[in-house]
Amino acid sequence: MHPFRAAIEKGDLAALPALLAEDVTFLSPVAYAPYQGRAAVSAILRAVTRVLTDFRYVREIGGGRDHALVFKARVGDRELHGCDFLHHDDDGLIDEFCVMVRPLSGALALSEAMAVEFEAVKRELGLA
Repeated sequence: MHPFRAAIEKGDLAALPALLAEDVTFLSPVAYAPYQGRAAVSAILRAVTRVLTDFRYVREIGGGRDHALVFKARVGDRELHGCDFLHHDDDGLIDEFCVMVRPLSGALALSEAMAVEFEAVKRELGLA
């Protein structure tokens, strides 16, 4: 089992920053611009755990430097299917984290819920 998946499934959010490269790039399914850096990505991942309910990984694909973690979750009353695509640097840290989700109704619900959570993310990062 991938260490990121293990941390999420245990609810060990404190373990996530140590799995991320300092210059990690996060590619959101609902934002055009990528997010950069361990602090920002860690805050976003914490926010996502507050938004998604009934989250569970259903499949893990890959090895070496690339992994795909397929998941199902809910955002409010919308079901969401998605995949976390993880790429690792030479030190084994996640240096790119790309999330894809479907269907559109779930992606829109995620976008709306994360817009609210981003106020908390900004506060965590000292940007509010």
